[in-house]
Formats: sequence, C-alpha cells, structure tokens
Amino acid sequence: MKKSKIGLWEAVSLAVGTMIGAGIFSILGVGAQICDKNLPIAFFLAALISFSVAYSYAILGSKYISNAGPLEFVLRGIGENSITGTLSILMWLSYVISISLFAKAFAGYFLALIHYPISSVAVGILEGIVIAAFTVLNFFGSKAVGKAEFWIVLIKISVLLSFVILGIWSINSEFIKPIFSSDKVIDIFFAASVLFLTYMGFGLITNASENIENPEKTVPKAIYISILIVAFIYISVAVVALGNLGVEGLIKAKEYALAEAAKPFLGDIGFILVAVGALFSTSSAINATLYGGANIAYVLAKKGQLPKVFERKIWFNEPEGLYITAVLSYIFALFFDLNGISALISFVFLIIYLFVIASHYRLIDDAGGKKVYIIFNFIVILSVFIVLIIYQWKQQKDSFYTSFFILITVFLFEFIYRKLTKRKFMRREYHKKTLG
Repeated sequence: MKKSKIGLWEAVSLAVGTMIGAGIFSILGVGAQICDKNLPIAFFLAALISFSVAYSYAILGSKYISNAGPLEFVLRGIGENSITGTLSILMWLSYVISISLFAKAFAGYFLALIHYPISSVAVGILEGIVIAAFTVLNFFGSKAVGKAEFWIVLIKISVLLSFVILGIWSINSEFIKPIFSSDKVIDIFFAASVLFLTYMGFGLITNASENIENPEKTVPKAIYISILIVAFIYISVAVVALGNLGVEGLIKAKEYALAEAAKPFLGDIGFILVAVGALFSTSSAINATLYGGANIAYVLAKKGQLPKVFERKIWFNEPEGLYITAVLSYIFALFFDLNGISALISFVFLIIYLFVIASHYRLIDDAGGKKVYIIFNFIVILSVFIVLIIYQWKQQKDSFYTSFFILITVFLFEFIYRKLTKRKFMRREYHKKTLG
C-alpha cells in the first residue's frame, strides 16, 4: 500500500511545532537574566545564526535523502569512524538533555498554576513524576497521544499569537529600550549562544526527508520558511513579555515567565491560559522527544543504521533505550537549572553543526553550494561555540565541566564500544521509485 507523503506545509508544521516547544515557555527568563533589555535583539541574532547552519542543512538535505539527517551528512563527508559514532551518541544525548529541560519547564508552570511554592524538592519530585508518566505511556505505545500532537501544537501556537496580539497594546516602551554599552553588547552574544537552542528544530525536516514529497525542493524551502515563522513569533513574544513585565519581573518568574507576563494585560485569566498552554506544550515536547526522536537516535547509535521500518514502535525492539533515556533525563533535570540545561543543549548541538558544515565543505563538488558561504558559516558557528564556552566558564562552571566531561566520555565510550561490537555506520540510499 502506497503511503502518503509529507507536503511542504506539513514539513513546515513539523519543524515549527518542534521549535516552538517548551523552550520559549521556559527560556525567556533565562535570556533576560543574561542580556537584560536586549532580549528581543538576542532572539533576532540567534535567528541569523541559525541561517548559517540552515544553509548546509538545506543543500545537503536536498541532495542526500536520509532519515538519519545530519549523521548521514557527516558519514558521507568525514567517513565511517569514531567521530561519526561520537556524534551519533551526542545526537541521542541532545534528546536526553532536552527532555530534562521540558520536564523542568513543566514542573515550574504546574507549581505556579496551583500556587504551590517552587522549591528544589517540589520541582524534583514533579520532574520525576512527569518523566515516569510519559515513559510508561511510551512503553505501552499510546496512539491517542500521537494523534493529539497536532492539536497540542495548534493550541500552543494559538496561545502565543494571542499573547502577542493582546499584549502589544500595553507595552511599556522603557522596558524594551535597548542598552548598547560595551558589556551589554557582549551579553547579547552570550544570550544568543544560549537562545540559539530554540531554533534547532528545523533539522528535524532532514530526519523525515525520506517521507517528504519531492524532497529535493521541499526540504530547503521547509527549512527556511520554518525559521522565518519561528523567528517572527519568538521576537514578538520577547517584545511583549519584556514590555509588559520588565527585566526584573521576567527574571523573578523565570520558571513560569510567559504566564507571569500575561498578567498585566489579561490578569489571572491570562496567567492561567498561558500556564495551561505551557503544560500542553511541555507535555507534547516530552512525549514527542521520547516517542519520536530519542528512540531512533538510540537505535542509530547502537546499531549504526536505521531500521528498515522507520516507525515509532521500534521502541519495542530496543526497550532498554527508553529506560536509559528517561533515567538520564531525570538526572540532568535534578542537577542543573534552566540556564545550565540550556547551555548544555546548545553545546551539544553546536558540535554537531560544526561537523555538518565541515562535511558540506568536503562534499561541495557533489552536493553544491558556495565555498565562501560555507567557510563564513563555519566561522560564525565556531565563534558562537567559543562564546558559549566563555559564558559557561564565567557563569555556569558546572555546565562547563559537564559539557567537556560528556564530550570526552562519549568519545571514549564510542572508541571502546566500536572495538567490542565491530559496529559500523551504513549509508542509506534513497530510491525514489521504491519510497514514492
């Protein structure tokens, strides 16, 4: 039976739904804490940076049609070696750490919604409950939750757009007046390196490219369109939130900043609506990441190739991956705050992006593109990576040490695992007639 393909706007919706996830609900306060009134500028800069990565993703994604996404690009550009294996494990860990971010955001909004004091104990208990609940749900494979994802995405986007449209009229212009002193400008770059994680979902389009109609043309269009849509929403939300609550208000309520920012123009009803929207969003993000992302990444890292039947039910073939993902996610949630987790996710993704761009340079004769753009983009992302490391060293030493500990540990694990299992990564060949 011929399976229906994903069209352009469905692909865009897939990426937008992923990008506009729990991040925007949880990271506003973190961004304001780093760069003060320059938060909207930091979101704009982060969007520009994301285009530096999108250029290589768009070209490579249109040439090498594979649901392995960025790992396929690196495999073709750098070859089958320990670096490829290390990146595959890092990709899986990016999902693991993301789940911890979503769980922490869920806990913050839930406790605020029921007016329960936010403490490390209360947040830790709730994080464990929500991760355990979705782990059980995924073990039994809930079709209902999977089908509900479309409506959850629709709800959270509606909440954000309503927030912007209703809140723009009550903005205090003093709250959003940029500060361009030398130290504040540096803070903008620090913030952008962390906020960059909120744009990372566009890569999911390449992870579904085998299932996309006319991927050679659709993948690049979907990537660029999704970034533009998300950038508009993020910057608008940042302006309205900052303009209504101010820097101090956002920082004070950083665990539930967006809900608190709705109070000045919608009162308690606005707080409740946004908080409920955040709970929907974080629930959807946890479910989708466990159910649709981390499982495939785990199987890929373990076996070196994707299953022939690329479906979510693959969990049942590798059930230990579900438990390992859940436990590690909870550990990260317990030991790091929102700021630390955000920096960790950005660190991991930036490494993957650097290797994708480097692979594009090596594949340019076959894939296409302009060398000058690729070199420029590599310098941009490398600069962001260095800025993030400096920020971690100055403000988040736990996150700094953990980032490099993860990198070294993963490489050593990959080296040993490769020797013991003889696991090798296999390219995926796209056959349009077979898949179409």
